[in-house]
Amino acid sequence: MLLTLIRTTVSNGCRRAGVANQHSNTAHVRRWLTRRGHSTITAEAGASSSPAAAAAAVSVPNAATNRIVGRWLLGCSGLVVGAVVLGGVTRLTESGLSMVDWHLVREMKPPQSQAEWEAEFSKYQQFPEFKIMNHGMTLPEFKFIFYMEWGHRMWGRLVGLAYILPTVYFWRKGYFTRSMKGKVMGLCGFVFFQGLLGWYMVKSGLEEKPESHDIPRVSQYRLSAHLGSALLLYCASLWTGLTLMLPAHKMADTKRLVQLRRFAKGTGGLVFLTALSGAFVAGLDAGLVYNSFPKMGERWIPDDLLAFSPTLKNVFENPTTVQFDHRILAVTSLTAITGLYLFSRRMVLPRRAKIAISLLAAMAYGQVALGISTLLLYVPTPLAATHQSGSVALLSLAIWVLAELRKMPK
Repeated sequence: MLLTLIRTTVSNGCRRAGVANQHSNTAHVRRWLTRRGHSTITAEAGASSSPAAAAAAVSVPNAATNRIVGRWLLGCSGLVVGAVVLGGVTRLTESGLSMVDWHLVREMKPPQSQAEWEAEFSKYQQFPEFKIMNHGMTLPEFKFIFYMEWGHRMWGRLVGLAYILPTVYFWRKGYFTRSMKGKVMGLCGFVFFQGLLGWYMVKSGLEEKPESHDIPRVSQYRLSAHLGSALLLYCASLWTGLTLMLPAHKMADTKRLVQLRRFAKGTGGLVFLTALSGAFVAGLDAGLVYNSFPKMGERWIPDDLLAFSPTLKNVFENPTTVQFDHRILAVTSLTAITGLYLFSRRMVLPRRAKIAISLLAAMAYGQVALGISTLLLYVPTPLAATHQSGSVALLSLAIWVLAELRKMPK
């Protein structure tokens, strides 16, 4: 009896232990499968979401890259302004014909020794400017005009590098949209064209002209083309940079707003044309023929206004007509900017747009005052250079106004 009871107890205990072990093993298996399932799901989710997240993280171009490209273009436009101002000073100091040849790399190093300077001076002495104007020039005086022209050329090379090298970098990083690629390629090509045009301009002043009794100077046509292309490069860079940096305002396209945009575009065109006419004034030294204002001498319309034949030739080659045209364009631009300012005051515009138009109006009056002062004081170099810089500042503000008034992209 006792033996039977012991056998039954042991048997029941073993059976319970087996069931418990089975339950325990089942629980462990279930927990392991759960963990495995979770990790598998997580891994699959991570694998499926990682490419999307990575793509989102590196998606370019975006707002941040647009700001980077915009800052770069604004910096490039600033360098172009420096080239324009330095070119104007080079012209005013009559230094532009001091370097009588052009080499892309070799001329980057100026003469170092006395022998090299004398050799460079000897080359300059073979050309009309030295023979007619500067036959009494000394070597130290030649060094001054040489360094002025050398500095202008080196600045031009700096402008080229500032456009080309970042273009390559941003292109490889994918910062450009398809349309932006076309724009930056155009800008880089324009920089190269500008350099060639500069040398083409200088060559016109190095040519012997036995039939001419005038002082040696570069062609006013080529000078205007050189300045005009620099201003176009500047305007394109500044406009593109501003549109990338400044978001367009949400404004309803009312009839008055459309009229204001057209008015602003016409005014900007007038400002550009006035600046370009200044190149003809500089090329012909037309600022020295009538140094009075508002009349030209004793007359409102001078007698020699149409002295050349055919009549159209006066517009581009008669210093009197060129100065007269520049005066008319300047007064017309001032009138147009004043009208733009008054028209805008009757409208509700964003704050930035109002500031831009107000600054444009203020700069226009300052620029006219600079021009009159330069004329009355017989074109002193510092004042004339400031007046030329003022024309670029006025053009910049006109472009800013256009950028503020542009339509929202669709």
